[in-house]
Amino acid sequence: MVGLLVRREKAYYPRDIQKLRLDVEFETDTRLHIKITDAANPRYEVPLDVPRVMKRAENPIYSLNFSWDPFGVLLQRKATGTVLLNTTVAPLIFADQFLQISTSLPSRFLYGLGEHRDSLVHSLDWNTLTLWARDVSPTESFNLYGAHPFYLLMEEGGNAHGVFLLNSNAMEVALQPAPGLTWRTIGGVLDFYIFLGPDPSMVIQQYQQVIGFPAMPPMWALGFHLCRWGYGSSNGTWQTVRAMRNYQIPQDGQWNDIDYMDGYRDFTLDSQKFSSLPSLVEDLHKHKQRYVMILDPGISSTSPNGSYWPFDEGLRRGLFLNTTQGQPLIGQVWPGSTAFADFSNPDTHQWWLENLQHFHAHVPFDGLWIDMNEPSNFMDGSEHGCPPGELDNPPYTPAVLGDSLSAKTVCASAKQKVSVHYNLHNLYGLMEAKATASALIQLRGKRPFLISRSTFPSQGRYSGHWLGDNRSQWKDMRYSIPGLLSFSLFGIPLVGADICGFSGSTSEELCTRWMQLGAFYPFSRNHNTQNEKAQDPTAFSPAARTAMKDVLLTRYSLLPFLYTLFHRAHLQGDTVARPLFFEFPQDKATWELDRQFLWGQSLLVTPVLEPGVDSVTGYVPQGTWYDFYTGSSVNSSGEMVKMSAPLEHLNLHIREGSILPTQKPGTTTEATRGNPLHLIVALSSHATAWGDLFWDDGESLDTFEKGNYSYVVFNVTQNIFTSTVLHASTEATKVTVGTLSIFGVQKPPSKVLLNGQEKPFSYLDSQVLNVSDLGMSLSQGFSLQWL
Repeated sequence: MVGLLVRREKAYYPRDIQKLRLDVEFETDTRLHIKITDAANPRYEVPLDVPRVMKRAENPIYSLNFSWDPFGVLLQRKATGTVLLNTTVAPLIFADQFLQISTSLPSRFLYGLGEHRDSLVHSLDWNTLTLWARDVSPTESFNLYGAHPFYLLMEEGGNAHGVFLLNSNAMEVALQPAPGLTWRTIGGVLDFYIFLGPDPSMVIQQYQQVIGFPAMPPMWALGFHLCRWGYGSSNGTWQTVRAMRNYQIPQDGQWNDIDYMDGYRDFTLDSQKFSSLPSLVEDLHKHKQRYVMILDPGISSTSPNGSYWPFDEGLRRGLFLNTTQGQPLIGQVWPGSTAFADFSNPDTHQWWLENLQHFHAHVPFDGLWIDMNEPSNFMDGSEHGCPPGELDNPPYTPAVLGDSLSAKTVCASAKQKVSVHYNLHNLYGLMEAKATASALIQLRGKRPFLISRSTFPSQGRYSGHWLGDNRSQWKDMRYSIPGLLSFSLFGIPLVGADICGFSGSTSEELCTRWMQLGAFYPFSRNHNTQNEKAQDPTAFSPAARTAMKDVLLTRYSLLPFLYTLFHRAHLQGDTVARPLFFEFPQDKATWELDRQFLWGQSLLVTPVLEPGVDSVTGYVPQGTWYDFYTGSSVNSSGEMVKMSAPLEHLNLHIREGSILPTQKPGTTTEATRGNPLHLIVALSSHATAWGDLFWDDGESLDTFEKGNYSYVVFNVTQNIFTSTVLHASTEATKVTVGTLSIFGVQKPPSKVLLNGQEKPFSYLDSQVLNVSDLGMSLSQGFSLQWL
């Protein structure tokens, strides 16, 4: 449907656009697309590839009506009559540099709209959220590293919907207690996608059908990673790696921050302090570990002509952001005077690859960590400031930190290949991630692993994310949970915070508790800054070190389960770490919970987030839950439960009706992969359970798409456990199912039969049935019955 909107009276904003084109597409039964553009002239639009729907909605679960004077849309859910959007509450404004549209909201339970440090549910009490990528330590009410103009809202009754504004310009979203919301942006077009769910998980799946499903990470990315700024040398780095091995603490990735570089210049190595880095990387590979290094997008411009190829060649090819005068824009970053790579230019991607090829030939890194890509600048704009004009000084500036679009970044007027930086700023990290992921694939021929600080919708297709430069404080640990859950909503499941805190000095208690929580971040990395005491697990007392080691071994035992969750995310847009209300949307008590979370449908994580306590109170949704470690049951009517939590213990509970594939843990993912599987069955009140396992070689590209994988479904009904292989590959023949634990077996069985043959077993008073020495290949189906 196409319509023409004509303004009869001129608005009070400069260059008001009088005639607008309205495009409405009922794209699917659960997705609506509304786009408002200038009817006469083309405008900048986000260069995001959105899949076109081949057929239109046949039986939409929504109805849409229009008001024409004043113009507005009224969107309702057919099943309940709930009004999801009503934009007649305030006038639509569409000027060249000011676009505004408001709507009522059906409830106050609104999530998303990143990146901000906040509770999971945003306050609607006159709360303005600004979206403009900014380098600043996470602080409440500030616009942070990424921009995600998407919200999810829970409706009374348990339904959910989501709204995505495909717009990359500086914007603010004003939340009002009515409840209501105002979108306000200073460029582009109004391009809305609305997702009708009806449950929150389906909303996020539908959102990712538009922005793209996340990439499947290599399995080693799901191991534990260690980094700090300030190892000081490759020998200092090596000492930490060796200490971790000596204590047999799991570790897959060793990282280095910018101190490995010569003068903080990309693609260089400090030949004095890091001369043995190639040998360290070789040693890591020999021990089946991986190496990851940091890269910044700012390229030093101060080296003598002809002595620093990245800048010389980038200048020769015209690959940097330019001033309005056509010269490279020079700012200040770690190496001093710096030019900024223009990743909107495809030629820059080739230059980036060539730089990485040169460095990889010397230091064969496995993954990359792209930082400072808001882009960050230690001065406002450039060495010469920013020119006068309406790009750097627009008629209206959203409530950005620093009150200027160029605060701690480059001039909005900077020229890029695709458009001006005014339009592309929020896309900078995404465009760098696309170039970097592509380069890693060409370099290594395997799944890329990279983490980016700045992000935008569709980022999950190329990178993960860490939550930035946090502090070693209990408050920062608490805020990490709503942070990681928000990025689950944004389609970036590979997410975590710097465990134990980046800046400041941690304590043994804080770091122990944070390591327990961080072992259940989908992306798990301990990282801290220079000039602070070490905070890797080996730096603490034997008791703390053992607690940290134990929780990492627990994580590694759960890798088959976690890896399967990432496969589901890649395949259909499921979340990995998810809020409790995703699984219990009818239980309003879960809607504001952000001190606990779930892995998938099945595993409830209840961390300790305060000092000086030996217990924790957490919400246990209705039903039977089983202690992960012992199998003892907790029957809940949906209530807060006080749980014992001595310093060495993290509370984990398995939801009834689940089957978790686990594995005897090793000290690397590679070592773990070769060990026997241990299947944990948590029987429902009807004595049923279900689970699944995705398995491949852990690193090859497109294994699912090429059919090089195994997929196994586990099921329990009427005291019979079955393992059914729905798809098999040779990788599965290397893995055996060794043991089975069944939680909730009401009485001791008289015998247990594996494929009809009796097997020895043990039965505990906690109603746990253990069967060992199964010795079954994962590639073969089998059944186990207890009588």
